[in-house]
Amino acid sequence: MKIFYSPQCLTYSQPGHPESPARVEASVHFLREKGYDFSEPHPCGDEDILLAHSRELLESVNSGSFFDFDTPVFPGISQIAKLSAGAAVDAAMHCLNHGQKAFSLMRPPGHHAARNRLGGFCYFNNIAIACLKARKEITGIGKVAIVDFDCHHGNGTEDIVCGKKDFFYLSLHQSPLFPGTGLTSRENCRNIPLSSGTGPDRFLSMLADEIKAVGKFNPDLLAISAGFDSYKEDPIAGLSLEQETYGEIGRLLSHVNKPTFAVLEGGYSRNLPECVYQFLTGLEG
Repeated sequence: MKIFYSPQCLTYSQPGHPESPARVEASVHFLREKGYDFSEPHPCGDEDILLAHSRELLESVNSGSFFDFDTPVFPGISQIAKLSAGAAVDAAMHCLNHGQKAFSLMRPPGHHAARNRLGGFCYFNNIAIACLKARKEITGIGKVAIVDFDCHHGNGTEDIVCGKKDFFYLSLHQSPLFPGTGLTSRENCRNIPLSSGTGPDRFLSMLADEIKAVGKFNPDLLAISAGFDSYKEDPIAGLSLEQETYGEIGRLLSHVNKPTFAVLEGGYSRNLPECVYQFLTGLEG
């Protein structure tokens, strides 16, 4: 398992904001102690951003001329967001070129960033950019499945890939909860809303059933939006998964048996490092 990480992603913060540097920094220390292999990512270029986003969104982030209460303007946020997206691209390319699973352990996250709108702590949609870049650059990558197990629906990812017949998007998420989307499935996007308090047994049962559809789709690449805010002690959500549940999630996804990479989305509890470790261990099979 190759992990892509840069300490540059720790250089922005807002007091009291749950999407803090501490959550990634603690995870890095924990995984280094476990012996994981880390690599420095490369920032993606504007042309990569434009595979998933409008020029208007790109220019607004480049210039800092946007306003979103949850997704503030920080000095240098454009370059940091491009580095986070670039880490996702590097993870995708690594799994395809080297036959080894990869994980982007970066911030900001990305799955709430839509084609022409940022929000929910997300500036650019890391996983969508990586998938679209992989399809453009790597011969033989036709179909891509994106599985999103963040507690919040990936409205941005759905916005970008909905209607693209070579993509399959699966999201299991709490509802009602921000951003209030993902209530029903549509076209190539399969949404599984779960009630507050949903625990490991029901979550894993639903995921196992839905992974059958992923297998039937038969993707050339499996991309995972790995959110850990479904953990029972997460401060901003209400599902009830255990640390060990993420190991089972990883194992279920490993059974798809396709080139696979994952990117960090949410997860704001002090036990995030242990949850990530469980997931990576399971994903390795």
